[in-house]
Amino acid sequence: MTASVYVNKTIYCRPMMRALAAAGLTAALLLVPQPALAADSSYRTLATASNPNWMAGLDSGRSLGALSIPGTHETLSIHGGDYTQTQENYGNSAATLTAQLDAGIRAIDVRARVNEGNTFTIHHGAVYQQANFDDVLNRLASFLGAHPGETVLLRFKQECTGETGSCADATGQKSFTDIFDAYVAARPGLFWAPSVTRNSAAAVPTLGTVRGKVVLAVLNGPRGGRFDSYGLAQFAGWNDGSSTYVQDAYSVPTFAAIGAKRDAVNNFLNTTNSGDATKIYVNFTSGSGALAPPYWVAGGALWEQGVNPYLLGRLNATSYARTGVVMMDFPGGGLINKIVSYN
Repeated sequence: MTASVYVNKTIYCRPMMRALAAAGLTAALLLVPQPALAADSSYRTLATASNPNWMAGLDSGRSLGALSIPGTHETLSIHGGDYTQTQENYGNSAATLTAQLDAGIRAIDVRARVNEGNTFTIHHGAVYQQANFDDVLNRLASFLGAHPGETVLLRFKQECTGETGSCADATGQKSFTDIFDAYVAARPGLFWAPSVTRNSAAAVPTLGTVRGKVVLAVLNGPRGGRFDSYGLAQFAGWNDGSSTYVQDAYSVPTFAAIGAKRDAVNNFLNTTNSGDATKIYVNFTSGSGALAPPYWVAGGALWEQGVNPYLLGRLNATSYARTGVVMMDFPGGGLINKIVSYN
């Protein structure tokens, strides 16, 4: 009896011991700065893709929900070090956004702080990303003016919580939504109007309806939740993390948990292909944690394959009807091209 109990305890403890060992190894690795992983077709090679007009040849009657759309998570997060940077740096003042749009990115994730003068500055947590919301809108207007057959989906979020590690909004300013409305009003025709009309909760449009325009998918508060039914009605439940049409399992505590993130991405690909064909499904490949910076999750660490190369392998090996919107950190040109090719 005693021996049996001892064996059972040993078996029970093995997963915990492996987890502790992985955490210890990860912590040891983080004591020594690690170079970024080698770039490949899935990772850190954005500029090898050139798809400035990929939507132009598509049927205007197709729903946005039927498309396969490459996107970026924390689109303008290029400063702040390994735990903050999520994208290759192609320049401040949203020049990085222009590089992404030229590569074929059509879904973006922008986070803003309320600044003096009732303006928005772009942040990732406490780190100012050397861009303002006017820069973002200038880049979008310039790109869509030159490529009127395209559209861009925008997830826009109030970034500051005032907590440690985050930013704090400037005091004495208008509400986030009032400031947003002022930006929209100053640029008539840039946004698809039903998506930026307060309390309108728009239906998913066809591509032809929104060519040459920005479509607001959702306007999120700093702790999740949607402001005043801006954006698309289907995203009423888009909070901080996953929901019916969104996979955003962003917590990856250590490199040993990258596999769980790969599984989440793969499972949501299956959900997307078996789900409502009239809805937009948003699959975040990104993640991070105290012992797993974003570039480890995207590119891999030690024996754990990164999400980006894993995803490219899955898309090459499996025939999907659509990928939905795929929001990535450090996307490679080959991965962007592959998602576009599904259209």
